[in-house]
Amino acid sequence: MVGMVGTTRWARMVFLASMTLGGTVGTSAAAGQGTPPATAEARVDLIFARFDNTRSPGCAVGVVQNGDLILGRGYGMANLEHGLAITPRTVFRIGSVSKQFTAAAVALLAQKGTISLDADVRDYLPEIPAYERPVTVRHLIHHTSGIRDYLVLMRLTGLRSADYYTDAEVLDMLARQEELNFLPGDEHLYSNSGYFLLSQIVLRASGRSLAEYAKETIFDPLGMTHSHYHDDRNHIVSDRATGYAPAGEGFRISVTQLEMVGDGGVFTTVEDLVHWVRNFDEPRVGGASFLETVHTRGRLTNGEELGYAFGLVHGDHRGLRTVSHGGSFVGYRADITTYPDEGLDIITLCNVSDASPTRLARQVGEVFLEDRMGPAPEQAARRPRARRPDVDGSPPTEVAGLVGRYYSTELDTTYEIVIEGGMARVRAGRGIDQALSPAGIDTFTAGSMTFRMMRGDDGRVYGFSVDAGRVQHLEFMRVEGGGP
Repeated sequence: MVGMVGTTRWARMVFLASMTLGGTVGTSAAAGQGTPPATAEARVDLIFARFDNTRSPGCAVGVVQNGDLILGRGYGMANLEHGLAITPRTVFRIGSVSKQFTAAAVALLAQKGTISLDADVRDYLPEIPAYERPVTVRHLIHHTSGIRDYLVLMRLTGLRSADYYTDAEVLDMLARQEELNFLPGDEHLYSNSGYFLLSQIVLRASGRSLAEYAKETIFDPLGMTHSHYHDDRNHIVSDRATGYAPAGEGFRISVTQLEMVGDGGVFTTVEDLVHWVRNFDEPRVGGASFLETVHTRGRLTNGEELGYAFGLVHGDHRGLRTVSHGGSFVGYRADITTYPDEGLDIITLCNVSDASPTRLARQVGEVFLEDRMGPAPEQAARRPRARRPDVDGSPPTEVAGLVGRYYSTELDTTYEIVIEGGMARVRAGRGIDQALSPAGIDTFTAGSMTFRMMRGDDGRVYGFSVDAGRVQHLEFMRVEGGGP
């Protein structure tokens, strides 16, 4: 065990001594080049200390100053079974951080005139329904389309998180959606469906998959030789970190078999991402017009400007401007935070589901920029966990009249409500079997779902609508005789 710890630390020292990604490690971070002061290194080590052992998965971190990697560290293990340590060359799945690459691919196609950002998505995907107001490519990019999130939709069919389904099944599901969460452009609600559909638009418009197109136009030109969209679950990836989730006093493997990309699916390394963040200062890919496009924030129909641009979130941290995005899927967590006025980028990639890379990145940013930051905000008092409120303070509904089967054409799924031990339960597929907890007249909750019963003039429940976060007002109708 002692020998393995020594090996991990030795590997980190080798990376710090041998970085060649735009300059060797030399002088202070404040000067914008070379090795940061030892005190900064020690403070970064302290931030990641809980991961720095051979018994835990962990994180890789990169600090980039004016395009040069001035600190690259690995903490914890990329693979617990084989005792492989994390380094800045370890390959991680980066979840929704992938969205900025998808948006970049779309921006490049728009630059060539292959795609119009203001075109109706049905110009490329005619199977998507015609809604009251057209959904545009730009709506997809800025999460203002109103299209329901496919990950939630598939879960609502009764699939479990480990179940497999295909791009074609997701497209078929989205093609069945008769309603949107809201009219396109009226609101902003994060939806993975938008970026999945962008991957399909890239395929239809360019004739190449998003994986192929991004390799040719982004990854290869930037020298990101260990980066790809993972659209083949059987693709062998050298130096891949396994995703983990805490389990008791140890960990369990937490990975996915899904092959959808666009909303996620990029595999990459800290070292490769140095080339990516450098492109925002020295755009070898896309040029100045590309940078202008990808930093363009969305606007709602009422004129309100959003913080969300092309997979990039504009914000601030203690008075300093930031451009960032996080990612979270199965056992992987990731974040890229840029302080554009200070020329500093923090890359944080983790392979354990309880890591908080955005918080870690902000802490690393404070190590290097605290003298330029405003005062730290006071910690807000922790609010007690909110109970789901009664809709009008009325007593809960009797459950006996709810028993039956209810079908959703949009999900092509039947929910069954039964009574067990005096409690109503809802069941569907292999993934849904939950108690319905009363929350007022004709309103029930089950996990993240809220059920609102619908009654006819005779008072009988003929259906219900379900709200589940990124999916709103999904309707189910009572069916007789056991079938839709």
